[in-house]
Amino acid sequence: MGELFGTDGVRGVANEYPMTAEMALNIGRATAHLFKRKGHTPRIIIGKDTRISGYMLENALVSGICSMGVNALLVGPLPTPGIAFTTTSMRADAGIVISASHNPFQDNGIKIFSREGLKLPDEKELEIENLIFSNKMHTLHPSHSELGKASRIDDARGRYIVFLKNTFPKDYTLEGTRVVLDCAHGATYRVAPDTFFELGADVTSLFDEPNGENINDQCGSQHPETLAEEVIKGKADVGFAFDGDGDRCITVDEKGSVLTGDQIMAICAKEMKKEGKLNKNLVVCTVMSNIGFSIALKELGIEQEVTKVGDRYVLEEMQAKGALIGGEDSGHVIFLEHHTTGDGIITALQVLAAMKKAQKPLSELAQVMKVFPQKLINVDVKTKPELSTIPEITQVIRDVEAQLGDTGRVLVRYSGTQNMCRVMVEGPTHEETEKYCRQIVDVIREKLC
Repeated sequence: MGELFGTDGVRGVANEYPMTAEMALNIGRATAHLFKRKGHTPRIIIGKDTRISGYMLENALVSGICSMGVNALLVGPLPTPGIAFTTTSMRADAGIVISASHNPFQDNGIKIFSREGLKLPDEKELEIENLIFSNKMHTLHPSHSELGKASRIDDARGRYIVFLKNTFPKDYTLEGTRVVLDCAHGATYRVAPDTFFELGADVTSLFDEPNGENINDQCGSQHPETLAEEVIKGKADVGFAFDGDGDRCITVDEKGSVLTGDQIMAICAKEMKKEGKLNKNLVVCTVMSNIGFSIALKELGIEQEVTKVGDRYVLEEMQAKGALIGGEDSGHVIFLEHHTTGDGIITALQVLAAMKKAQKPLSELAQVMKVFPQKLINVDVKTKPELSTIPEITQVIRDVEAQLGDTGRVLVRYSGTQNMCRVMVEGPTHEETEKYCRQIVDVIREKLC
């Protein structure tokens, strides 16, 4: 990671460095320059979620892109995977997403997709950084007669909905299926309800009235409590909660139990193997996956590859090993047969497809995996020194690991997008897991806060 780009693009508090209009303009200029080719006028797709700061950053990006002789195509609020799809569908040269995913509304971010619908590799992001900090951008812009243009793509949402519907098996229908959707007041607020309705489902939508400041506010994939209540109240078959930019999905079964990304992957991998579609008999996950996920895959006779946290690393491993399914416990799941990136709506549709094919309720399918008790505490920190350089922290981690033995595990890492240290402990009981997690957190707060 460089000075600007973290594990998922550039991110920070809106109108504060680096998420300023000036920086967005320079990111637009540098990105446009990176994708210019002789004899070709590049086109860059720009989409966003529903944050109020999206207007400011969108206009700054457009100015930067057009100043370099490149055309900008605006799609408005659309899920991140929808922008990846639109980029490839329109054969654009790149796609830019303005979003901070599951973060609160005051944050925002910028991430970039290649023409293939893939997040830019680290070396390309570094090229953009070097251009921005070289102070040579003013020498690269074209003459006044070669400036770019900006235009809107009015049918982007409709195109994306058609694409989504085509990922659901044509031999099945959602007629008679009661579905509750939590749209997090985010980018899925129109796309998701329309998609499920057009497939025949009886849809109830929650948190689908964004006002620029309520995105992810006690709703969405990180707060599925209201969704679970509504599923039970409405006697629905299933509920799905998306995050602000729509690349994550958390599921609620008909009994109101919340299913994690690991459980979703286990259900879908089992079905894919049954159909002979689990390429290489392999699933890719991250170090954050629950111990129960590994046990479930072993019992299913499915191989597993583990990466560090970040969907880009999951995707890289999937491509390298030939896997068609991979993801994170957070609900960011990639179905490479259907899309180049994680897509919350596609994930929901694959869960529904598994339910229809098995002719079983989701609560029964979820029994494929036992979730071990897990406690995750996020600690806001002032700095991010290497954890291994702080003896007190390394010692408390060793002590907890020794006490857990083979009955649990510890994972302590910094967030790639926020000034935060994440402490995760899994163990045999909720009580022990809570105790050991707080034991580590207390030392981290003493040393880093």
